[in-house]
Amino acid sequence: MDNYVCDLCGYVYDPSVGDPDTDIEPGTAFEDLPEDWVCPICGAGKVDFSKE
Repeated sequence: MDNYVCDLCGYVYDPSVGDPDTDIEPGTAFEDLPEDWVCPICGAGKVDFSKE
């Protein structure tokens, strides 16, 4: 699974870690995140992320 980086703030979504602050389990691919998921640092939407 690929890491994705927020184009606005540089936060890296790492699927091996998930997003524990929003109950996203480790092993969740970026593509499988809910459509309303946002960057935990700046609030950017999934459209503002690029594959690292």
